[in-house]
Amino acid sequence: MTQSPPPIAVALHGIAKSFGGERVLSGLSLEVPRGEFLAIVGPSGSGKTTAMRIIGGFESPDEGTVWISGEDVTAVPAERRDVNTVFQSYALFPHMSVIDNVAYGPRMRGVGRSARRRKAGELLELVRLSDVGDRKPNQLSGGMQQRVALARALANEPAVLLLDEPLGALDRKLREEMQRELRRIQTELGATFIYITHDQEEAFGMADRLAVMRHGGFEQVGDPATIYDRPVNAWTALFVGSANQIRATLGEDGALVSDLGPVAASHVDPALKSGDPALVIVRPEETRFLCTNAERPSGPNRFPARIVDAVALGPSLRLRAVTAGGIAFESIERRASSDGIERHPGDAVLVSFADRAARAYRDEPVANSLRPSS
Repeated sequence: MTQSPPPIAVALHGIAKSFGGERVLSGLSLEVPRGEFLAIVGPSGSGKTTAMRIIGGFESPDEGTVWISGEDVTAVPAERRDVNTVFQSYALFPHMSVIDNVAYGPRMRGVGRSARRRKAGELLELVRLSDVGDRKPNQLSGGMQQRVALARALANEPAVLLLDEPLGALDRKLREEMQRELRRIQTELGATFIYITHDQEEAFGMADRLAVMRHGGFEQVGDPATIYDRPVNAWTALFVGSANQIRATLGEDGALVSDLGPVAASHVDPALKSGDPALVIVRPEETRFLCTNAERPSGPNRFPARIVDAVALGPSLRLRAVTAGGIAFESIERRASSDGIERHPGDAVLVSFADRAARAYRDEPVANSLRPSS
């Protein structure tokens, strides 16, 4: 017996928005199922925050409609939408205790004192702050204040919680702790989270799905593994994570030929035609630097190079090698390599990768398109 899909918590249909005559969002459409953790990523100026503000009711679209829990709320003001927002700034009331901060929303809705304080206590227990309810916000650490802000935003049980760079002010260790806490809380509540962030590692580590924005539209929406392993184009491949790049040409026989030699790729963009320039993308963790004194079969995806840099990253080693023609490759491998041979700057190697790890796209000026458009 198949389960029916969850109802849609948020739907955007054909959203467009301009500021000062400059288009910021164009034809933006998206559906977010109830209970999903969606992260929106993209370069500065791609429209992430504007999209979030339109969902929250802080901005009105020039075109299109916004639906929350099956209701058209395009013309509904922010205070009447079943949505709450957590910002990077905690915006807690300094003169109130922690428990009164959390209970503020229910209080404004006319909930009685005992009921709202009981609800606030439950939420403080959920965010693991049940022992600080009587303190003032300035007596808490940054991470604790952020959890109070989260509890306060959840107090009215919104259909959707928007989070705009909520961990941006925290140090790395605390951010990692809060990422785990946010995911735990979202899972326990079954709540719908829409999370805006510049931190791709954060997005990939927490979200059920990612929406990658570019020039006011969604370039690709999908689960993190799909977006990382099978990006729809070169721009997305280069935006989400690091990538080695080989410029090639698609031959009449369908083979990819580069200045380095033949390249074999498991995926070749169907839009590529014979004679078209192509950009082959390979992730560093799929790239290996092989010792040149070993017997290696000839064929594609084998390019001589020399190591120029080796940096230890905890248990991993990031190696960089450059070919005689100046093309750089990066490899990330375990500190103790699988063949037991240590790599050092100056060593001659063969850059190698499997066909399945390579994807060929139309070669476009992707570097320039990574710059914000607005």
